[in-house]
Amino acid sequence: MIREDDDRPSHATRYPIVGVIGGSRVDEDLRAMAYDVGRLIAENDGILVCGGLGGVMEAACQGAYEHDGVTVGVLPTDDTYEANPYVQVPVATGFGTGRNMVIVRTADVLIAIGGSYGTLSEIGLALNLGKRVVHLRSWDLEQAGVVDAELYVEAHSPEEAVERALEFQPRPE
Repeated sequence: MIREDDDRPSHATRYPIVGVIGGSRVDEDLRAMAYDVGRLIAENDGILVCGGLGGVMEAACQGAYEHDGVTVGVLPTDDTYEANPYVQVPVATGFGTGRNMVIVRTADVLIAIGGSYGTLSEIGLALNLGKRVVHLRSWDLEQAGVVDAELYVEAHSPEEAVERALEFQPRPE
């Protein structure tokens, strides 16, 4: 419980938490995009949360880490040493793919870069919770006919992705 005279920052003044989701196996183009997304999150005082492993997750963490950002990796295993070397705060869940819900619940907004079925599950969880997902070369969900254009937003560059992510104000629950 926070007392009225408590001088800690309120929930409304904390740094934005941006989830970066994507595949563990990526080409150099997606790796470069993920690095730039991580860098831009750090430069905009965001906190990066991801699955903590390789591919998009590692590249985004590296970009944030090398630009003085904060990186959190929510791991599928119970071993914090399995995190990529750029994760500053490894969270060992032992949940397997169930850790996707932890990532989505923790993030204020998500950026999807490429990805496979795990990324698709995170996108679905986020949209179901009313959280914005900005996607860069990720899943095309328009054909499914269930996409809220305000929540599932396409971006064409890392700069646009981070800008669109940070402009979004989460809906109160």
